[in-house]
Amino acid sequence: MSVIEPPLPSLDREEGIGELRAGNLGLRIARTADELDAAQALRYRVFYEELGAHPDETAARTGRDSDRYDAVADHLLVVDHDLGDGPDAVVGTYRLIRREAAETIGRFYSADEYDISLIERFPGRVLELGRSCVDAAYRGRAAMQLLWRGIAAYVFTHNIDLMFGCASLPGNDVDALAAELTYLHANHLAPADIRMKALPERYIDMRRMDPAEIDGRQVLVSLPPLIKGYLRLGGFVGDGAVVDPQFNTTDVAVVVQTDLVTGKYYRHFEREREQKDRR
Repeated sequence: MSVIEPPLPSLDREEGIGELRAGNLGLRIARTADELDAAQALRYRVFYEELGAHPDETAARTGRDSDRYDAVADHLLVVDHDLGDGPDAVVGTYRLIRREAAETIGRFYSADEYDISLIERFPGRVLELGRSCVDAAYRGRAAMQLLWRGIAAYVFTHNIDLMFGCASLPGNDVDALAAELTYLHANHLAPADIRMKALPERYIDMRRMDPAEIDGRQVLVSLPPLIKGYLRLGGFVGDGAVVDPQFNTTDVAVVVQTDLVTGKYYRHFEREREQKDRR
């Protein structure tokens, strides 16, 4: 087991906070245009070259996955220091958009697929998660744990009360995903007051088979690691799936209230913040 050091309770681009570390891997928020470019290049390699998304003219020309939300977001970066300390060492990324940032554009990214009016009316601090990917050579436990630690640190730094976003299942064949979609709807449907619903023109019923016929253990094995991570944090799914032809995925809405996050990441950073406050 690698030693994780130093555990930092704060991640904030403006404050210039340093990295979380796990052996040769570090995690920080992108601080420069070159680091953002590296995250967009990694997203292009994973989403388009590996997973079969269909690039538009700009993406194909630049070899970058980018949109207008990138400019207002914070971007978590996983860096392999064995490859160096600069943009060429970026091997993982996750995009974080706070409510205040989304307001500068006028909407959240998820609003393209879901009615998020309940989330927009939520009285606390809100964070949208998205565009998560890790280089194929780093898809072990270490990189994903580091990303979740980074999210936990960010939640504490900015006092986030609720996290949400869209998570993807591979492929556009919803019948091939019947067991996964039905399982999620039957076992992890969000409470009504925070339940996002797919837009009417994009709504696909997740209840595609009898839940009694599902082998829950087998479904959990088949779910993408990102969705399993949300569920481990006490997350829920919204009502309805959405097919995304461009990215060759079937998306589900996910929502996590941070007061339900009882795992080791949350407790770890709570202790770190308390220690900092006593200094």
